[in-house]
Amino acid sequence: MSLSFSAQDVLLDRFVSSFEKADEMIAYDNDPVAQELAFGESDEYGFRRWRAKKVEPEPSMLDAIYSRVPARFPRLFERLVLTYRWAQIHLAHYTLLANPPGSDLGGLLGQMSKDKVIWPFLSHRGYIQFSKGPDMDYDPVCFDLSSRKKGGEYRIVKIDHEEILCNDRLRIVSELAPTFEQLVLKTIEQAGT
Repeated sequence: MSLSFSAQDVLLDRFVSSFEKADEMIAYDNDPVAQELAFGESDEYGFRRWRAKKVEPEPSMLDAIYSRVPARFPRLFERLVLTYRWAQIHLAHYTLLANPPGSDLGGLLGQMSKDKVIWPFLSHRGYIQFSKGPDMDYDPVCFDLSSRKKGGEYRIVKIDHEEILCNDRLRIVSELAPTFEQLVLKTIEQAGT
């Protein structure tokens, strides 16, 4: 079932609110995106926090990304990237790649395609990375394009990065959720928001 924009926006507001429950959201000096989203004064340890920034959605911003990825994103993920800017965020079972502030979504595309071995390997095999494993886990978390459902949804899978880098093989480690919407709902539930 496809949510209306207003229902999507309510769900995404809850999802983005869950970020603060899952991560300290510290704007470290080596994270320029977090620095750009930082607010307020430094705490007693010298750290500032960052927060996601809500922006006016501009659907044409997706054109540049769609010229480089093998398929469209699920509608809820489209709405998320059009409506918010955020730094890399550590959530319970995955780390959402940054969607930096800017006049386009080139920063998001840069995050997705940063690894010059994993990006082409996955995209040529029908996977779009939008996240990675939690904490220090480098395994890509992707939309599995072969599982397209009605409404443009895909299952969310975690793929073994060492199998790609060492053996040039694809090995799915786990399914995080049957759809992006269900991943969002699961994240909200785990955060208690």
